Amino acid sequence: MAEEQKTTVNGINVEQLIQESHDPDTPHKHKKGQWYQGWSMYDIPYASRYDVQVNIPADDLPKDGVESNVVYQMLHDELTLDGNPNLNLASFVHTWVPDECTRLMTENLTKNLVDQDEYPACTEIHNRCISMISGLWNHPKNATPMGTATTGSSEAIMLGGMSMKRRWQEKMKKAGKDIHNPGPNIIMGAEAQVALEKFARYFEVEARLMPITEESHYVMDPEKVLDYCDENTIGCYCILGSTYTGEFENVKAIADKLDEYEKKTGIHIPIHVDAASGGFVAPFVYPDLEWDFRIPRVCSINASGHKYGMSTVGVGWCIWRSDKYLPKEMIFELHYLGETDYSFNLNFSRPAHPILGQMFCFLNLGFSGYRRVIHADLTKARILSRALEKSGLFTILSEIHIPVDNPKTKDDTDPTYYRPGLPVVSFRFTDEIKAKYPHVQQRWVQEQLRAIGWIVPNYALPPACEKTEILRVVVRESLSGDLERKLITDIIKVTEGLLKGEGPSYPMSQATKSPPHATRPRRTENHKDHEKISKHTKAHNHVC
Repeated sequence: MAEEQKTTVNGINVEQLIQESHDPDTPHKHKKGQWYQGWSMYDIPYASRYDVQVNIPADDLPKDGVESNVVYQMLHDELTLDGNPNLNLASFVHTWVPDECTRLMTENLTKNLVDQDEYPACTEIHNRCISMISGLWNHPKNATPMGTATTGSSEAIMLGGMSMKRRWQEKMKKAGKDIHNPGPNIIMGAEAQVALEKFARYFEVEARLMPITEESHYVMDPEKVLDYCDENTIGCYCILGSTYTGEFENVKAIADKLDEYEKKTGIHIPIHVDAASGGFVAPFVYPDLEWDFRIPRVCSINASGHKYGMSTVGVGWCIWRSDKYLPKEMIFELHYLGETDYSFNLNFSRPAHPILGQMFCFLNLGFSGYRRVIHADLTKARILSRALEKSGLFTILSEIHIPVDNPKTKDDTDPTYYRPGLPVVSFRFTDEIKAKYPHVQQRWVQEQLRAIGWIVPNYALPPACEKTEILRVVVRESLSGDLERKLITDIIKVTEGLLKGEGPSYPMSQATKSPPHATRPRRTENHKDHEKISKHTKAHNHVC
């Protein structure tokens, strides 16, 4: 066996345990990578059928290589332990593209986007994506679109924050003011995704997190934003689509408050919109919602192409209102790749294929196609919301199924008939269920659904609301109507099972049930198997 690994579980050295469990050496044991009867560990994918005494090291670089078909089969098999991406309802990341899109990206897998002289067609497609997205976000007609592809929204958020910080520093220096004491700060709601807080920590900016409340719909309250402003505020992050409930922050109302503050103090505080998911939702289904460059105070916007932009993972976008808002200090000239190129992102090398996937989606779907898909996602999210609510088991915290006051349309299938937001369903046990079954933990629903195959996370809301735990489903294109019916059935089924005392282990409880065609008497609440499970399921009897 290769050099001993250090994998431990509860203090047990697993690798040592396996080593000590091997059969004693025999005269037929392999030598120098040779298997029984002359087979080589380098030749066949399932070499383990010939010998269990050889392991390829897990943590150290192997001394000798292995045939590609063997490596493929080993890693392929190991990756079968992953969850099914299509059933991962925790993630906003898109998990399906047409076969032609996959083929296009595979053909261009080795192209590096930064090599603009070598790959001019890729560069041109990148620039066309920037132009299309800028138009989608109502870029000012008299300004030149400035933007770049990023690895995802995290990098784009860093760029948007850095540009605001640089402009603030320049403004303070011109005024002869100290930029270090007390230093810069940035405003964001407490529901902000971790990438926004990363920017503040990595680039030494104080994060002023505004607490959220049920009354503020679990996002930043525009009425309180001025309580966090001063001359050292470099900007305000507004979130178009909370990762907790899918709620859109009211960018227009926040901008109006900052307008009032500027009139009163003379201090200009710009807005960067984190539209990681909402940037490819709002333009298609909420055309009258003002959140983008129609608001003069919005200086930059980011979005993830691999979320509702429907490309594959690895592409985000950052767009600035004009070159005025992208400080020259952030732009680098490159002279050693064949011609003069310009770079203003954090990473140098960048694969071209996710950008090509984005353009494929733009051309394949068009505006009407995106609208059709997002419209369907929201419809499915409303169905899920109503079904869970009508079950009497859950309270729904997301609001995309709630009609707005005085809707502009009478068509109750139109997304504008309802509160704007992402196709996200956040829910929790009703107060009645929690009072009647205090021993049942909501996280058990997550665990039981995971045993079936669904990935539906259960977690606490941000500070000030952290005592509330939610389950959350992200509805994406690949959640078909048939799958949604199965999901609704499974959520209700496992929840009812928990309330009947079956304990958190769904497979265990189901294993004791008679199949529909069995001739045994049906299991009742007093069945000895049920009593045994309830008695011996520690997590059921004792709140963790």
